[in-house]
Amino acid sequence: MNGATAYLVAAIGCVIAVAGVVVAVLALRSRRKQAARPAERDPFRAADNDADALRGDPRQLRPGDVVEIRGSSYGVRGTLRFTEGSWGWSEHLLDDARGAKLWLSVEEDPDLELVLWTALPTPDEPVLPGGTRIEYDGQHYTLDESGRASYTAAGTTGLDPTGTVRYHDYLDGAGVRLSFSAYGSDTDWDMSRGELLTRAEVLIYGQAPAGPDDKPTGRAG
Repeated sequence: MNGATAYLVAAIGCVIAVAGVVVAVLALRSRRKQAARPAERDPFRAADNDADALRGDPRQLRPGDVVEIRGSSYGVRGTLRFTEGSWGWSEHLLDDARGAKLWLSVEEDPDLELVLWTALPTPDEPVLPGGTRIEYDGQHYTLDESGRASYTAAGTTGLDPTGTVRYHDYLDGAGVRLSFSAYGSDTDWDMSRGELLTRAEVLIYGQAPAGPDDKPTGRAG
């Protein structure tokens, strides 16, 4: 190898070495930028977390807990956890010192939705669900959703530990809910009226330790 050739080989080697250093530095800078970039967060979810820290997390309600709604305290007697395809929600049986019984439903759709349900007496003229519009007690309601779900029960609910439910949910113009439900092979429809609650109207005092069946509500997967 003559001097010119040796010089050329050495020069090429230096260029390759410098290029390798540049590539390594750029890769390191890229990794540092990625590590420094904060993870994307849902600002509304962050607000929910703040409310949960102050007022308790409704998604974690279970039998034995105490919940305060609009200044009235209720014990959680039992819990139903429903699944329908990839969707899930919970309903909690509440009662107070006077024996009043209500249901609180907890669902993320995708925002957290809390609805307080009151059972309705069977009217003299039965109202049957299924149509897109129905009338009850002088109010007109429009079908919101219907389906069939599976459930598991914990605590005192008056139902089997597991089973199925058929439901039809309606809304009026003011957002009041009217729900029809029939469990198992029951052909009679239970009726209830629901009122949407704000997050600030619900305060939770957790009493019971979490069990294996206690899962957050919302879309699975």
